[in-house]
Amino acid sequence: MATLELSSVRKSFGATNVIHGIDLAIAHGEFCVFVGPSGCGKSTLLRMIAGLESVSGGEVRIDGKRVNELGASERGLAMVFQSYALYPHMSVRKNLSFGLENVRMPQAEIDRRVAEAARMLRLEPYLERRPGALSGGQRQRVAIGRAVVREPKIFLFDEPLSNLDAELRVRMRAELGALHERIGNTMIYVTHDQVEAMTLADRIAVLRDGRCEQFAAPLELYNAPANEFVAGFIGSPRMNFLKGTLAAAGAGDASVALAVGGEVHATGLTAAGAKRPTAGEPVTLGVRPEHLQLVAPGAGQADMKVDLTEQLGGESYIYGSLAEGATLVVRLAGQTRIERGQSVGVDFAGSSSLHLFDGEGKALARRTA
Repeated sequence: MATLELSSVRKSFGATNVIHGIDLAIAHGEFCVFVGPSGCGKSTLLRMIAGLESVSGGEVRIDGKRVNELGASERGLAMVFQSYALYPHMSVRKNLSFGLENVRMPQAEIDRRVAEAARMLRLEPYLERRPGALSGGQRQRVAIGRAVVREPKIFLFDEPLSNLDAELRVRMRAELGALHERIGNTMIYVTHDQVEAMTLADRIAVLRDGRCEQFAAPLELYNAPANEFVAGFIGSPRMNFLKGTLAAAGAGDASVALAVGGEVHATGLTAAGAKRPTAGEPVTLGVRPEHLQLVAPGAGQADMKVDLTEQLGGESYIYGSLAEGATLVVRLAGQTRIERGQSVGVDFAGSSSLHLFDGEGKALARRTA
């Protein structure tokens, strides 16, 4: 196990800056996930940690030691790639042992490590097969096994499940979580899939345009996002946002006059940052789809015309339009009779969770039951 610290880490390709001074401290045995939209810099940051990309500024430290100038092979890390990168002409056993043979490790130790990795990843029946005779999930386990046999300080995963189908991804997520429990090593995992991030991580770094927007535990990101971007990125369907003006604000409560009409009054608000909301300033009201209630037309803070109803059996999603071009998504438990073209009222006041963001998208206050 090992700690990892990134201190003001920057990366430039010529005049183009892609990583802008990221600071992170990852503890011994922590499962950390880098998540964000395509092009946000998460894979570049992982490759800088691995030593596959140079660092333009700042420091990368492993167990307190600066490693900026060390090559990838000298850092004691192991990386699992999206493409598996297996040798197609070699057996599974040979794929697992090849890297150890190259560093002239004693054969008895190689055999021990290969046998342990095969047992841990349930690869024993496939050791004499070649990758072409394996399923996608089995090949991914071999790629992970090749990292396990190196007994690294830190495991690095670069979107390792993105080539798998949905059902297999779910199974492999469970296997990765179980692997982390068994070996206890520090793991850093890159994905654009927030479900993977939420289910695997001890902490998540949400990245955007080469900057870390928030680094926190999954439910902290969900319940207390630092800004509008994090609030919209974490959660599916994404948080609803409505523009408005703060009509009144006191200790622990606020009233927001919505641009679509109506006013929302929230009590039990907790300040989210140093700046407290003041009456008259433009704000954005955020509320998650599962925290909205549908009522009869005219009985809520706004009326909505239903554009689409998605029935998933155990839950339903209602997509609708309000005035001024605003849209909302409401998630309901179970099944519903609400249909496209129907008008419904939307109740914000009864919502168990409301968030306020200022004109720059920073969190002002939140109410969470």
